[in-house]
Amino acid sequence: MNFFEQQERAKRNTSKLVVLMCLAVISLVAISSVAVAAILALLGQRDPNTPFMPGNWFTQTIALLDWQLVGTISVLVIGVVVAGSLFKYLQLRSGGQAVAESLNGQPIAPTTTNLEERKILNVVEEMAIASGIPVPPVYVLEDEGINAFAAGHTPQDAVIGVTRGCIRLLTRDELQGVIAHEFSHIFHGDMRLNTNLVATLNGILLIGLVGYILLRSAPFRRSNSKDNSALIMLAIGVVLIVVGFAGTFFGNLIKSAVSRQREFLADASSVQFTRNPDGIANALKKIGGYQAGSRIQAANASEYSHMFFSRAVGGAFSTFMATHPPLEQRIRRVQPDWDGRFTTTLQAEPAVEAGPDIDRSRAVRGVLGAVAAGTLAGGQVPTQGTPLRANASRDAIEAIGQPGARHVAYAQQAIAALDPELREATHDAYSARALVYGLLLDTSEPVRSGQLAALKQHAEPDAYQYVIKLEAKLAALDPRSRLPLVALALPALKQLSSTQYTTFKSCLGQLIMADEQVSLMEWALYRIVVHNIEPPPRRPKTTALGNLRDECQVLLSALVHAGHMDDNQARAAFDDAASGLPFKDLTLLPRDGVSTAALEPAVIHLCNVTPTDKRSLIHALARAVEHDGFVTVSQAELLRAIADSLNCPLPPLLADADSIL
Repeated sequence: MNFFEQQERAKRNTSKLVVLMCLAVISLVAISSVAVAAILALLGQRDPNTPFMPGNWFTQTIALLDWQLVGTISVLVIGVVVAGSLFKYLQLRSGGQAVAESLNGQPIAPTTTNLEERKILNVVEEMAIASGIPVPPVYVLEDEGINAFAAGHTPQDAVIGVTRGCIRLLTRDELQGVIAHEFSHIFHGDMRLNTNLVATLNGILLIGLVGYILLRSAPFRRSNSKDNSALIMLAIGVVLIVVGFAGTFFGNLIKSAVSRQREFLADASSVQFTRNPDGIANALKKIGGYQAGSRIQAANASEYSHMFFSRAVGGAFSTFMATHPPLEQRIRRVQPDWDGRFTTTLQAEPAVEAGPDIDRSRAVRGVLGAVAAGTLAGGQVPTQGTPLRANASRDAIEAIGQPGARHVAYAQQAIAALDPELREATHDAYSARALVYGLLLDTSEPVRSGQLAALKQHAEPDAYQYVIKLEAKLAALDPRSRLPLVALALPALKQLSSTQYTTFKSCLGQLIMADEQVSLMEWALYRIVVHNIEPPPRRPKTTALGNLRDECQVLLSALVHAGHMDDNQARAAFDDAASGLPFKDLTLLPRDGVSTAALEPAVIHLCNVTPTDKRSLIHALARAVEHDGFVTVSQAELLRAIADSLNCPLPPLLADADSIL
């Protein structure tokens, strides 16, 4: 099942969640109505001179269950559920950061010198570059249990969380397996579904909380027969607590129904990503044999239990309604010949100097050696100006959401090939800004001088000094290293304050407009940065691709003109690309009729088409760039920037698909 089918499945799971939620609310309304009617009937018989008759009480309870009572209870229950869900949704609207902070997670600074923390950052960076998504910030939970999670609404606001025990006790291969599992949740829409599930269930659980408040606030004094207020408050509080327990039951049932099968899929995706079933299998074995297991001590752990790599909390019915399959089943799915024994002797992995080749397997070390010698056959980065074969774009599309070991090897190689000073610059907010500024400097000396003058006047002094410092190295940078550098810089750029970001964005605009025109490559870099830092706009209703004829025409024309200077070749490439779209009358716009001002809204509108339509669109874009038999580095960057804006994380385009690690 490919990325686009998984996105469709995630949408169906969301619909399934809505249905389950409605059934849970109906059940809570029914339980509440019967309980309130029973209490009212009991209070109606509260006459010391009249004996209590169960038959009469039952009859009165049934009689009180009229539409007026049920309607009132329905309004109250639904109101509490909606209010609680909306409140939680607003709490989580900032994405994964809100989840990590509610679990007492602390962000790992990109500049950290802690060797254990550098190890996990290196793994996350490699996985992100290999899969084509922005490098997510990493949070650490000070728990000894071995666990991790991915949280957020989109890849742009996602975070990865890991426990201290996970970092300390897992090898690098095992960490790769765990992080690849979490990346699968990001690709397949599980992360967004899990975050929405937290907000949805919060409303149900809030009913029990209201019951506790009423129970604690009820005046515990002896009441007379004429004043039942205290007794009524006490009774309603008890009812709400009982309903709250029922809500907890339904909440756990919904979590289990939604998440268990997704864990098997994420495990399988992890194996495909790393080509190393032992990595994730050995991590699960360590959890099974470790005294602390995968437990999370944070007070809110149960609320987010379905987000974790392994079971974070236990308790009653923990097996029946567990959010994760048993460890034994998960291990045997990826390692069928497992002998059934967990790893009981655990010790901290030795901290070694962090670097791009830390703890590599023999195969990957061989890859890096081949890179240094310039002889790599599979997943290689071509030298500057070397075109990619045409099939590279289609292979990358098939790998969306399910990259493989060759992409990981490419990412390791790309990071290792970076100048150490440039790589270090990605980790600090000031130097990261300078890095992006430097990538936009023009090759023409007059334009470049004007750009530097504008930066000196408007940018922060430290950032400007960094631009001067990095200018020569950035000018000599291989074009294939531009996107990895930007991806590595994104976590630091996300730490900018609103004022700093406003200045940064303004300076980007001045650099781009220094020559009074915007090239598609300048637009692509600007689009990647803005799309991955700014919160996404409110998503309008999903629309069909057939309703966006003009937008498709603008996008295809821009991409075709970027790679074909000859008008006849451009027209042929456009016709080939348009043949796969649901239009009969698409026309190639003239070269001077395609502007970035029209391209920006076109991409935003096309982002809202269905996953199936996105697949058709991405394939059309691929045909546009590969029509002449090869794909230039500039075309590859532009294609990936557009795919990123469409929320289709396109992995790197590799030079050779024949060699598989």
